[in-house]
Amino acid sequence: MTAGRILVIKLAALGDVVQAFGPFAAIRAHHPGAEVTLLTTPPYAGLLRRSPWFDRIWEDGRPAWTDLPAVWRLARRLRAARFGRVYDLQTSSRSSRYRLMVGGGAEWSGIAPGASLPHANPARDLMHTAERQREQLEMAGIADFPAPALDWLDDDISSLGLPARFALLIPGASPGRPGKRWPVERFAALAAGLDLPVAVIGGPAEAPLAAAIAAARPGAVIDLTGRTSLAGLGAVARRAAFAIGNDTGPTHLAAAAGCPTLALFGPESDPALCAPRGRVVAVLRHPRLAALEVAEVRTALAALVAA
Repeated sequence: MTAGRILVIKLAALGDVVQAFGPFAAIRAHHPGAEVTLLTTPPYAGLLRRSPWFDRIWEDGRPAWTDLPAVWRLARRLRAARFGRVYDLQTSSRSSRYRLMVGGGAEWSGIAPGASLPHANPARDLMHTAERQREQLEMAGIADFPAPALDWLDDDISSLGLPARFALLIPGASPGRPGKRWPVERFAALAAGLDLPVAVIGGPAEAPLAAAIAAARPGAVIDLTGRTSLAGLGAVARRAAFAIGNDTGPTHLAAAAGCPTLALFGPESDPALCAPRGRVVAVLRHPRLAALEVAEVRTALAALVAA
């Protein structure tokens, strides 16, 4: 094994990747002369290639277990690299199995059985992601946690036609988690009462949500669904007056980019464990997200803007 070769594992999802920006920066600072490789998946590789934290990015980090040739290629690649230390920030059953692929000679920070630098806190799953990962790295000997530089989280968005001041709405969420979505008609009512133009972001599948919001405020809504990369999403958020979004990856990215962000939570996830982090972030949680009234969101937004 080579001490100058470091592997960082972070496979998914977007919100978790964003909350790993701080750990990524700390690992880079702790190993200034090392060759640091990130093992991730295709949706995040392009974004993280812009960052200053990695020398190499491998995006083949999650082959299907049934695709034996792909699993074998990953195993050979991990073993051949002769990493001296691994920071498993995914800490899943899958990523823990990769310790066998890397080889037992590498120091391993994570929860894999036999890890030489284990995150040995039985209450780790009760911690917010940011604090949990920081403690994991502290147990691996990292003491310096510089604020992550995020000037790279930008892009040319001149073609999007955005006004000088606008609000950003993020009405989507995981398709498999409908309970994490504040109803689009509530987003539309909120947009209708704002005194700023509104930009709506999301993936192509969320275009109907943008259309519903635009119908409530004709001529004042810009549909950006499917029109931005992740870096472009960060660039839009940098320029927005504020953002309001569900508990979803783009909301985390907006907050990390420095946009004042109001995150809406229902019962399906606990903000104490996974709320977005950023310069100015507020969380509004309701035991039944569909019942959260527009007036409550307006009140929380006013407090956020005042802050």
